[in-house]
Amino acid sequence: MQWTVYLSGEIHTDWRQQLMNGCEARNLPVSFTSAVTDHEASDSAGDVLGKAENQFWRDHRSAKVNAIRIRTLISNCDLAVVRFGEQYKQWNAAFDAGFCAALDVPYITLHDESIVHPLKEVDAAAMAWATTPEQVVEILEYVTSQQ
Repeated sequence: MQWTVYLSGEIHTDWRQQLMNGCEARNLPVSFTSAVTDHEASDSAGDVLGKAENQFWRDHRSAKVNAIRIRTLISNCDLAVVRFGEQYKQWNAAFDAGFCAALDVPYITLHDESIVHPLKEVDAAAMAWATTPEQVVEILEYVTSQQ
């Protein structure tokens, strides 16, 4: 079986690439999907619909256009990894985790101990909490093994 893993969350570090490299090095049957990780492209996704009268409506349109991709990819994945970084609040990642929970799509949270408390509900619905991309790779190796 080829597993599809949706990668959600923080876009300011290379955690996605670390996961992909780790899975490739172990020859795991995993392919990855993700939201658009180019910040400007994501923010301007709704601009094709015309000039918004203010920032709220620009963000609103772009969020909806981005949601077409995100909802489709989450709905079609076997597992999601939701990364929360230290520097920014990833409200979108929390929303993605809730969407996964509502669809009964298993997910793994990836974050350090400093934000365990604010993410307690998100972590409670997760199948696992990892602190490093390597731990996620090890989980993926286990769940995709043919043994």
